[in-house]
Amino acid sequence: MPNGAGTELVGRDVIEHPGSVGVIALDDRGRVLLLRQYRHPVGRFLWEAPAGLRDVDGEPLHVLAARELLEEAGYEAGRWDVLVDLFPSSGMSDERTRIFLARDLAEVPAEEIDFERVHEEADMPVVWVPLDEAVRKALNGDLHNMIAVTGVLAAHAAAVDGFAGLRPVEAPED
Repeated sequence: MPNGAGTELVGRDVIEHPGSVGVIALDDRGRVLLLRQYRHPVGRFLWEAPAGLRDVDGEPLHVLAARELLEEAGYEAGRWDVLVDLFPSSGMSDERTRIFLARDLAEVPAEEIDFERVHEEADMPVVWVPLDEAVRKALNGDLHNMIAVTGVLAAHAAAVDGFAGLRPVEAPED
């Protein structure tokens, strides 16, 4: 254990994970973009924010986030900020997640997107939910996805000062 705390050797199961990013896309009407996606491990459809794995070596995280927003929802953003960094399940995994806030959104015509959605991504309906309503959904248990819940609550908190306290996309992870 760290700092010599105890002399007992302790075993732990650890899932090694490449990491992930999530995107809270907020339009000029104060609505959050959510996707409906099937998740086999929990056996249900969940409302989620666009997200993806850090699966391209050296790819800047905001570039990955922009790719996921485009591929999963068909939108591009003119403004990106860091909402929050977290370890979503630090008791069992080394996964790191950075959640971005995407604003100044523009829909991209489907024929201009060079990505084929397959498997659980094949049919992901997109809905726009007012941020206050999304907060209520998170607090009353209608949102279960970690990135969506954390991102919605962080966006709501960041809106208090007009998002002035957010970090730039290049902010280092500690």
